[in-house]
This record gives sequence, C-alpha cells and structure tokens, in this order.
Amino acid sequence: MARVLISMPEGFLDKIDQVADSESRTRSELIREALRTYINRSQTRRNGLADKNAKILEALLG
Repeated sequence: MARVLISMPEGFLDKIDQVADSESRTRSELIREALRTYINRSQTRRNGLADKNAKILEALLG
C-alpha cells in the first residue's frame, strides 16, 4: 500500500484521532473511509447532474 504525507492543523488531527479511537479504528482506516465516502458522493452528484442534463436535452430536442 502506498503512503501519503499530508499536513493538517493539529486540532483537526486531534479530532480525527478522537473519532478513530471511539470507533476502535486506526487513523488511516478512518481517513481512507472518509475519502471513499467523499469520492462516492462526488461521483453520485456528477451522475445525477449528467442524468438531469440528459433529461433537459431530451426535452429540448424531443
């Protein structure tokens, strides 16, 4: 697995660690899950927008 070095404010890292500890997960597991969720939501929004645009085009061209 590749490693990534990121910078963040100390207070934010403390919050991440608190959540990870409360869920009995590692910091890395929590951050990976958060990024997966972000990517999935982003793709869903893009797909929804594409569907909406396709319907508008169909209505205009139909």
